[in-house]
Amino acid sequence: MGQMKEILRAAAAGAGAFVKWMILACVTGLAVGAAAVAFHWCIGTVTALRGMFPRIIWLLPAAGAAIALIYKLCGMEHDRGTNLVLVAVREAEPMPLRMAPLIFLSTVLTHLAGGSAGREGAALQLGGSMAAWAGKVLRLDEKDERVMVMCGMAAAFSALFGTPITAAVFAMEVVSVGVMYYIAIVPCLVASVSGFLLAQALGLHGLVGYATGQAPALTGASMAQTVALGALCAVVSVGFCAAMHASHKLYEKYIPNAVLRAAVGGALVLILLLVMKDGWLYSGAGDELIRKLLGGQTIWYAFLLKTLFTALTLGAGFRGGEIVPALCVGCAFGTWVGPLLGLPHAFSGALGMAAVFCGATNCPITSMLLSYELFGGQAVILYALACAVSYMLSGYFGLYSEQKIVYSKTRAEWVDKKAR
Repeated sequence: MGQMKEILRAAAAGAGAFVKWMILACVTGLAVGAAAVAFHWCIGTVTALRGMFPRIIWLLPAAGAAIALIYKLCGMEHDRGTNLVLVAVREAEPMPLRMAPLIFLSTVLTHLAGGSAGREGAALQLGGSMAAWAGKVLRLDEKDERVMVMCGMAAAFSALFGTPITAAVFAMEVVSVGVMYYIAIVPCLVASVSGFLLAQALGLHGLVGYATGQAPALTGASMAQTVALGALCAVVSVGFCAAMHASHKLYEKYIPNAVLRAAVGGALVLILLLVMKDGWLYSGAGDELIRKLLGGQTIWYAFLLKTLFTALTLGAGFRGGEIVPALCVGCAFGTWVGPLLGLPHAFSGALGMAAVFCGATNCPITSMLLSYELFGGQAVILYALACAVSYMLSGYFGLYSEQKIVYSKTRAEWVDKKAR
């Protein structure tokens, strides 16, 4: 009798938690999804505006200074961006609500002026700060607040990028490498799908994914070629992460004033845009460059230029994400090196995108799911292989300095160190 009561008590507790999180996650997904859709629309609008009036890029120094000044006036001069979101999940560090409008406005300004930055990293901050505020209003305890932040991350990423499964798993996987926050699997999935469905209802993501052409058959030769490309992409991902961190440190060392630093960074990016042939391809997130490369073009130096443009932009203090630029770098490298290894051109670009993303974020499961949602189920084993190799060989480097490497990549042991 006592055992039956215990079983019923546990079942009731589980059912209560399930209902609670179904409601909270759904509401969070819809609210954050709406904000992400508005964010997507604003980014698209200013990007089109820049295309109509190319001379807007002359505003880069002023836009950088304005972003730095806005953050300073709002008391967020030392804002840690996406790193703060990771700490909020792992250690329940408070996230101010003003982070949401700040990252929204500053990322829109970055794209308007032509800086090289993505959107999804900014969306993590947008969704995380909104969900954290909701958790405070609802007076959730510290543990539930962490789950709420992950729900916000998943919903914003999904609504903006159109990959709901990837978004849900990324929110659980990116915080601590080697440890998945499985407690959040239902809330994150519900929030992610809710945000995605709202975005679809509002006209986004009618066609998600990229055309990658015919994939090679799974053979010993294609596996060897994929392993080789995955290993090389690991090196590229390390270089990309190192460039992001080094640029910020160099800017701070030689230009201590944040407003001046952003203005100088904007001027450097402007000069590159003006002197480089087709320099406009390297502004913004890089989606247009990705589609050109997958469409058949090969620009062997594009991965280097996209890395340089992004490092100069984000290191100076402009705001935005690193995820799509990382995908762009991987695509450019893959479409150049893959055919040299004997792999099809577009398929090599897709492999490069997945592998560089994996090495930069240290999220192998997310990367495999991203491959499936962006490129379809064809040759999914080869995508998984490339991601696994890149993950293992990229060492302890990562885009986010607050990401904690909990479990070793090469030995069955705990390491507990931050990504570098």
